[in-house]
Amino acid sequence: MSTVMFRRCPENPIVRPGLYPWRRAVTFNPAALYENGKVYLYERAAGGLRPFHCYIGLLESGDGVHFRHVSDQPVFTPEMAGNRYGTVQDPRIVKLDGLYYLSFAFRPYAWNIWPTGLGVPEAAQPTFPGFSGRDEDNQTRSGIAVSTDRLHWKLHSWVSTPDIDDRNVILFPEKLAGRYAVLRRPSPFAGVTTEHRSVHPGIKISYSDDLHNWSTPATVIEPAYQWENNRIGGSTPPIRTPAGWLAFYHGVENQDPTVRRVCYRMGAMLLDADDPTKVLARTPKPLLEPTEYYECFGLFIPNVVFPTGAVVIDDVVHLYYGACDTAIALATCPLSELLDYMLSL
Repeated sequence: MSTVMFRRCPENPIVRPGLYPWRRAVTFNPAALYENGKVYLYERAAGGLRPFHCYIGLLESGDGVHFRHVSDQPVFTPEMAGNRYGTVQDPRIVKLDGLYYLSFAFRPYAWNIWPTGLGVPEAAQPTFPGFSGRDEDNQTRSGIAVSTDRLHWKLHSWVSTPDIDDRNVILFPEKLAGRYAVLRRPSPFAGVTTEHRSVHPGIKISYSDDLHNWSTPATVIEPAYQWENNRIGGSTPPIRTPAGWLAFYHGVENQDPTVRRVCYRMGAMLLDADDPTKVLARTPKPLLEPTEYYECFGLFIPNVVFPTGAVVIDDVVHLYYGACDTAIALATCPLSELLDYMLSL
């Protein structure tokens, strides 16, 4: 176990599915923003599993624990990303130069999903008008939406092309040497079996002058430990600290291939403030892993903590994470405690 202790909110899971038809089945993996004394969560939610159309809804809270919906409708939909038959997933948010940017993953045609209760769900390509049914024609690409008011969004640009699987695209909350920067996880291919062939995807970085044209991805880190032997990916937007960029990431471990049982945990890395490809420190053990019932058992997939939002309030990191792809939970830790630990590695 790590020497850093994230403290789980006693009211976890703090956001649960239900209420509206488009979020009856699951709500998870939210983007988080702290502004004007409020926490805003952009949830990934779905009203059913077959097909698994996901939408992004907006909630707000004055205390960071008790949330209410700002709108009874999603604020970003697959249709807004280009195809109403698709799915929009795993948003992350930053405010930059007076605008709000929401990075997201988009699959043009949603899968049909059958959870097994044991591991990664079974999946199949459904039939949609104009769709070939081939995995190769339904890769997950990543894009960026923009807003001036947090509520109304429009597609701004794409980070990746349609022919590769690119997820966990996360904008840095400020420009680096005058350029936009994103963490990302491009992979040559991923199909309904979720296999990545011989590739174990790692975290890379790209730069852009205009959010449209991106540099060739450069490696930041690759899987290195047993708890991340399947793949790793960025979690939340990096946090600038006096010691550098504090960036959380998730690691996936293969535990029982016969039932596709895996475990999702969270680690962290400290990156150079000017050159994020320079890794100053990296946690050899997870900082957060599934231990509670709601993290070990859920509708979609067992043994998952998947952070996608982090805000700092009064020097305390508030980490918002998906639990079993079913509900949203909260854990906190003093930022100073995290930095002391990272600098001791």
